[in-house]
This record gives sequence, structure tokens and C-alpha cells, in this order.
Amino acid sequence: MSIDYKKTEAHLYQPKTTPCVIDVEKMVFITVDGKGDPNTSAEYAAAVELLYGLSYTIKMANKSILEYVVPPLEGLWSVDDDFKGGGVPITDKGKFIWTMMIRQPDFVTADIFETAKAALAKKKLELDISKAKLETITEGLCVQVMHIGSYDDEPATITTLDMFATPNGYLLDINDIRRHHEIYISDPRKTAAEKLKTVIRHPIRKA
Repeated sequence: MSIDYKKTEAHLYQPKTTPCVIDVEKMVFITVDGKGDPNTSAEYAAAVELLYGLSYTIKMANKSILEYVVPPLEGLWSVDDDFKGGGVPITDKGKFIWTMMIRQPDFVTADIFETAKAALAKKKLELDISKAKLETITEGLCVQVMHIGSYDDEPATITTLDMFATPNGYLLDINDIRRHHEIYISDPRKTAAEKLKTVIRHPIRKA
């Protein structure tokens, strides 16, 4: 039976539509950094293709170690100005700075990652394999919520999320390192906008 982290670690991937506090432990990711509007940027599209390409290459080459479902796409987001969260709509999406990423099982080492890069490079000559990195990320204390609906409707959910922190003894801790985090549970190619499920997570610290 394949392991599906969305089910075995539902506290990370299936929060309620009301905010909650979570302490996110160390995890391994393949990451790709970039900038620009995700709706129109060729760099963004290439980053997502690269992430899935490497993730499935690793999965297929290591079935003897573990059978698992490739986890969902995630993104760490900031904006090329003084934006610090708070649910303010972003009008110029070209200013987005993003790190797109897909979680990997703990068995994925640097050697396994490099082998996958070499294999994918032979199949996808158009992809810049060098942009992908294997990183260990410990997100730590966060507040999170499940947003249901269009990505453009996120600001109202984000406002609710951020307003939850202060009366519960926490302060938002968004900065250049700890960033606005989204986990895309739904596939936007197959799901109506009003039914999209997106985990939204913000870093916090105790007041």
C-alpha cells in the first residue's frame, strides 16, 4: 500500500476552515526559486514541471525502498516590496518572489537527488536542472487554515488567519526567511475555482 502523506499526516494537509496553531517539524523538499506572475510566467511553469519531473523520477526509481504518493505542490511567497502579509490583495503579481517545492520522503539523500537530476536531464533537455535544490526545512510554529475557493479570494481568509494570532498569544513572524506558505491540495486544472482547497500557513512566535 502506498503512503499518502495527505492522509497519514492530515494535521499538515487537511486543516479545518477555522485557524489553528501547528508546530511543523523538519522535512525534506525539492525547491526551485523564481520571480513573476504564476499565471503568465514561463519561469514558473518550468519550475513546476521540474519539481514534478524530479519527484516522479525519484518515486519510480526507488519503489523498492518505499511506495508513496507524490505530495502536493507547495509555495513560499513574498513580494518585491515591503509587503508583510495582513490579507492585503496583491495587484501586481509580477512582483511575486516564490519558492515552489514538493516534499520528499526522508530516504531521499543528496545522492538519490543527483541521480534523479541526471536521469531527468537526459529526458527533458529544455529544463534547467541546476535550478532545483534539495533542502531540509524546519518551519516551526505557525498558524494555518484551509482556504476553499479561488486563489484571488485568499485575502479574506488570510485576514481571518492573521487576526487569530494576537488574541491567542502569538505575533506574526513573516520575514525574509519565514514566509507566507501555501499548499495546493486541489489540482486547478481539474477543479472548479470555487472548490479549490489551499492550505495557507503563516509563521508566528509567542508574544
